[in-house]
Amino acid sequence: MSEGLVSGREQRILEIIETTRSKRPRFKDSQVTMSHGAGGKATQTLIEGLFAPAFASESLDQMGDAGVVEIEGLRLALTTDSFVVKPIRFPGGSIGDLAVNGTVNDLAVAGARPAALSLSLILEEGLDAEELRAEVRAIAAAAEVAGVEVITGDTKVVERGHADKMYICTTGVGQIDPRARLSTAAIEPGDKIIVSGSIGAHGTAIMLARGEFELDADIESDTCSLWPAADALLEAGGAGLRCMRDATRGGVATVLNELARASQVTMVVREADVPVDAAVMGASELLGIDPMYVANEGKLVAFVAPGQADGALAALRSVPGCEEAAEIGEVKTEPPGMVLVETAFGGRRVMDLLAGDPLPRIC
Repeated sequence: MSEGLVSGREQRILEIIETTRSKRPRFKDSQVTMSHGAGGKATQTLIEGLFAPAFASESLDQMGDAGVVEIEGLRLALTTDSFVVKPIRFPGGSIGDLAVNGTVNDLAVAGARPAALSLSLILEEGLDAEELRAEVRAIAAAAEVAGVEVITGDTKVVERGHADKMYICTTGVGQIDPRARLSTAAIEPGDKIIVSGSIGAHGTAIMLARGEFELDADIESDTCSLWPAADALLEAGGAGLRCMRDATRGGVATVLNELARASQVTMVVREADVPVDAAVMGASELLGIDPMYVANEGKLVAFVAPGQADGALAALRSVPGCEEAAEIGEVKTEPPGMVLVETAFGGRRVMDLLAGDPLPRIC
């Protein structure tokens, strides 16, 4: 977008939005709602307005997918995640492999080679033993594919009706790859925005699996390990690979908003260049949902310096599952902290965080 083409009225509107978004969120709600766990504005307010001030640390201030700790010169990444997806089995995956891949992917986009996981299971009284065995097998299979070991864990059982069959909490540790120089602060104007493939499949698959809509589509979750994609980008991007994030809750739109705000740059996205499977697009249009906000469990967003972007994209496309990787936009200077979309019809719009999420409980 040419900054000189912004009209006076548009500029005033952007300034109002910029001023509002620059204020630190304050958690003032009287009670927790489902929106606080959906990855949108309510989640941001909870994290930045309550958790971050209480647990302030240099690593936490980065607001990354994993924290980094250095022990006698060894740099390790640590991440933890909880999975409460409903239903626990869905087209393309289940809560078991989701728990492994989700944790492995948080390490991968932090530039860490995943090494080991802990596994905590919260089981509901009455859970069918065969369902439990199936999820144990799914966890073991996903861990083998991702190249990690489950080395410790815990199990609790709660009364019938106090959980949706099972919840899983996983913690992962990995060693920071020496090629990684990743940081939110490293994103610069001119950097290219790359997405590793077609977006929105996971959230759409979960929504359809719930049977809440009379809609039938052949859509499967994209749950998988992102380490092969991250490895390829680290090799091809070199020092030009600025930052990576996996686009889970809130989708690509939320990732871009979080990073634009954290790095005080503008993200400009070309809507026509964003890869979306035809079935996902069709379901989204029928349900009035923008696939940019729909969750993924096997897609990442990368920011790469212009000189290395073509090579990074080519390397990414050579990874199985990333054949549809695409450059979807560019980092700009003004207005800072915002995401703008160049629409397929030649217009522009602000792509803000959602207040909540149209698809709760997708991970």
